[in-house]
Amino acid sequence: MTYLLPHIFTTLNIFFGFYAIVKVIDGDFFKASLGIFLAIFFDIFDGRIARLFKIQSRFGLEYDSLCDLVSFGIAPALLIYQFSLKGFNKIGWSASFLYATCVALRLARFNVKNLFKKSYFEGLPSPAGAGILASSVLFLLKTDIDPIYKTYGLLILTYLVAYLLVSPIQYPSFKEFKIKKAQAFYFLVFFILGLTIIASNPSFYLFIIFSFYLLLGPFLFFKNNRKNFFKNFTKKGTFKS
Repeated sequence: MTYLLPHIFTTLNIFFGFYAIVKVIDGDFFKASLGIFLAIFFDIFDGRIARLFKIQSRFGLEYDSLCDLVSFGIAPALLIYQFSLKGFNKIGWSASFLYATCVALRLARFNVKNLFKKSYFEGLPSPAGAGILASSVLFLLKTDIDPIYKTYGLLILTYLVAYLLVSPIQYPSFKEFKIKKAQAFYFLVFFILGLTIIASNPSFYLFIIFSFYLLLGPFLFFKNNRKNFFKNFTKKGTFKS
């Protein structure tokens, strides 16, 4: 039973991903976004359960990737297309197609490199990519905002997320994040506090959280490489008078 537990969570991942697709077809973008977030929830825990019980396997990795492609590739691509990009005709569906393809490429690269024990992700993780698109839809559904942000803003965002998925920019994975026994109580308090804050306005706070993580990778990349960046410009004589 222990061996099946991670696969059960992975199956719930694709279940809610498929649920999101059905709701997109029905035109219920709120429930479609909710389905994607539930898929993210179960995707987070399937890998952690496998590591906890030391039952990681090649089958589990491949199954997880195929489910991720549905939940975090196809479902968000259809959601963002039907919600906003449909009005752009060929440009709209090609942007959605590019996003879905970049998710597939990112998952394939992850499997080939087999980054089980890395403390970082190479490129934006596909659940985070799906999360930023779904949270953007939720935010725009609940906010009286200029229609241009629902069209051109989401078009630009889709291209940006697609690039970050296959980019070499590193994102923290938090896989090696461990809580000491003495810190468990305080972590629980902060977790409940954070959950309460998010529950007060989920469409806003989920958008803020995923946007922060989206920008965290480029920020850390620039921070870690700024010395080399400025050094290269200096060598080329950019700053010479």
